[in-house]
Amino acid sequence: MAAPVLELKDVSKIYKMDEVEVHALRDVNLKINKKEMIVVIGPSGSGKSTLLNMMGCLDRPTSGKVFLDGVDISKLNDFELARIRGMKIGFVFQFFNLYPTLTALENVELPMRIAEVDKKERRERALELLKLVSIDKRANHLPSQLSGGERQRVAIARALANDPPLILADEPTGNLDSKSGEEILQILKKLRGEKEKTVIIVTHDLYAVKHAERAIYIKDGRIIKDEKIRRGKA
Repeated sequence: MAAPVLELKDVSKIYKMDEVEVHALRDVNLKINKKEMIVVIGPSGSGKSTLLNMMGCLDRPTSGKVFLDGVDISKLNDFELARIRGMKIGFVFQFFNLYPTLTALENVELPMRIAEVDKKERRERALELLKLVSIDKRANHLPSQLSGGERQRVAIARALANDPPLILADEPTGNLDSKSGEEILQILKKLRGEKEKTVIIVTHDLYAVKHAERAIYIKDGRIIKDEKIRRGKA
């Protein structure tokens, strides 16, 4: 069996606030395989945001280990962590995090500019990605000229810019109406099926579960249920 793309071993995270210790994660063990589509469900304060930070190499555990493609991230310095994020993880956020002064096309090009991809190549790839998420006709519009659903499509295209194997979506439907949210979930599902991405959606929205193959429920910093839903065709 292939090694997991992401693995957490006995991961705990404690935040110190003055003299108070907050246990955000407690002894979390989790394996995520390539090409899975997973939803992590939990209410506010459950630890899902901290879990997202661990999976996204945005933070290090207080104890335990996090492996991304077999690499122990706790042994990496900040520069190495930033590099591995840029290469292996595409992030999609609830509030889109698009640059307001850049067009949709320029927003998608940005990660490739940072990676020093040739101008012609990055322009062509950005247009292909916008077409993939059906927003290419709005390529030259600013974020302020786009709807919430359109902005999230641009954000997904940007997450794919450097062709990362892992897509990590933080409440991707949380700022959208139900129709737009459904369309975004369908796009993420398509990425798993057609582009063979591993997709992890972190949310409090139980509706997202119907699109997943696996649902992980977290409460009080612990995984209380890890349930295989189905393995349907994307």
